[in-house]
Amino acid sequence: MSETRLDVLAIGDAVVDVIATASDDFLIEERLTKGSMQVLDADGAAALYAKMRQARETSGGSAANTMAGVAALGGWAGFVGQVADDQLGEIFAHDISALGVEFLTPAKADGEPTGRCLILVTPDAQRTMNTFRGAAHELSVEALDAEQIRGAAILYLEAYLWRSAGPRGAMEEAMRIAHEAGRKVAFTLSDIACIKPHRAEMIAMLDAGAIDLLFANENEIMELADLPTTDAAIAALQDKVPLIVVTCGSEGAVAVERGRRVSAPIARIGKGVVDTTGAGDLFAAGFLVGQARGKDLAESLRIGAIAAAEVISHFGARPESDLKALIAA
Repeated sequence: MSETRLDVLAIGDAVVDVIATASDDFLIEERLTKGSMQVLDADGAAALYAKMRQARETSGGSAANTMAGVAALGGWAGFVGQVADDQLGEIFAHDISALGVEFLTPAKADGEPTGRCLILVTPDAQRTMNTFRGAAHELSVEALDAEQIRGAAILYLEAYLWRSAGPRGAMEEAMRIAHEAGRKVAFTLSDIACIKPHRAEMIAMLDAGAIDLLFANENEIMELADLPTTDAAIAALQDKVPLIVVTCGSEGAVAVERGRRVSAPIARIGKGVVDTTGAGDLFAAGFLVGQARGKDLAESLRIGAIAAAEVISHFGARPESDLKALIAA
């Protein structure tokens, strides 16, 4: 097997995150379900944006956040995602590259504008996401760089992007290239709303051995297995995937590798929970860096827990403290 150039290469939504605080009453007025993710069209995104309080805008998207975390941890990260040739597309490309993440995907000159995710954070630190997919869901096989895929130890895919046919085809081709090169493929279930419409496809993908590492939270793993408890869901799926990692909120996280189970508690950093945006993304970043660097499951879980704890201790989905120093402490 040839040497790798990147620790992790992700394929995901290339969107600009717009993050603002909101009251519970505002969510009720806008008929938004707290903690959920809904998809907007261009008009809906414009209408909600006009009602939001002062916001902070950064390059975002679940897998992009994870790659920012990988880079912050000292890992070599790359990202594949479609933006348009517009102002937000330029912001996304500059921002993610400035973080140390390799971004080679050419911008599209036609089609939808660059996507954006309107994130409302309530006083209890829950985030409610409202996404206009835009150009992100116009990703195609032609946008892939095969050498970039072959050069990454782990290919990381997000279910948010799996819902559209073009990106799904690109992800399937990327999985083929990665496995032919002897690389591992990781897949995150992303959100419970992504699973039910595509459960049969996802189970078929697991049955085919396309996924080496599956990330989920408790609700997502139960939804995928269509079973009422986390343990039952893991038991039903563990023979289909070499490694399953499930985050369990305040109970920490568990990794199950070929029947061997390892658990880890949550980490506590700073003032506690301020904003849960990005918690799962940064946990995945820590775990992936651990695995890419040959760490065992317990250490990979520990790194993930620290990265997640750091990002929920402040506003926004990107780390602000020195993650490398926190891990070394």
